[in-house]
This record gives sequence, structure tokens and C-alpha cells, in this order.
Amino acid sequence: MTWGPNFLYYPCPACGHRFKYAEDMIPVFGEKYGQCPQCGTMGTFEKSGARTPDDAQYPEVGDD
Repeated sequence: MTWGPNFLYYPCPACGHRFKYAEDMIPVFGEKYGQCPQCGTMGTFEKSGARTPDDAQYPEVGDD
């Protein structure tokens, strides 16, 4: 059984935007992994998991 992708959840310390990255996207984003998609500031790691209860409050980066 699979729970889907694992996500790393971040709030941005500069603009307050919440976002998440799928863990398997580390090679795709490289050094930009963890950066806020709105302002480019490195996010503050908050938590990780397959899907947390408040998942909808964190848009996925790259999910355009």
C-alpha cells in the first residue's frame, strides 16, 4: 500500500506564504528546493509527511 508522495512543508519567513515540495522533486529543483515560490526566500522547514491534516493550506510548488 502506498500513501502517495512525501511532502516537506514550509512557511516563508519573509512573506508568510505557506508551501510544500514533494520529496521526490529534490533532484528537479536542486538548490532552489525549499525556496518560496512567491519571493524566493528559503522557507523554514516545519514538518514532513504523506498528507498532513492541514495539507490544503500549503500549495505544492510546481503544481501549476
